[in-house]
Amino acid sequence: MAGRFGATIVIDRPIDEVFAFLADGENDKKFSSRVIDIAKTTDGPPGVGTVFASTVKDAGVKTKREFRLTEFEAPAKIRWAEQSKNLVTATEGGYDLAPAGDGTELTFFNQLEGHGLGVLFAGFALRSARKGADDFAGAIKTAIESG
Repeated sequence: MAGRFGATIVIDRPIDEVFAFLADGENDKKFSSRVIDIAKTTDGPPGVGTVFASTVKDAGVKTKREFRLTEFEAPAKIRWAEQSKNLVTATEGGYDLAPAGDGTELTFFNQLEGHGLGVLFAGFALRSARKGADDFAGAIKTAIESG
């Protein structure tokens, strides 16, 4: 089973500041309680081809994840694809940013897909992610506005 989840929120910071924060994938641990550790594994500033490797904890299970940036259009768009081979992966994800008065409207999404036995878990993961999407967007907002 594959499916998409996401949310939209307005962040009280200028679009360039929001984009810079999100482009640095190492900031993920500031708003995602799943992320135990994350590091950029490629040289240079973030852009198409940049890879971030992380250790995350989902449903009590630690897994290694690796994401490659596939689109990078400052200050409006970031896309990634998971490169790791886990039971459930984010085959595509992204941030879309647009000016909203003095702030920034952020829309995020992830497309989840189960592999092998992960097909059995993908529906549960997707339902859980959809249920928590607004809270996740709120955590991003809090991290950016407090930083």
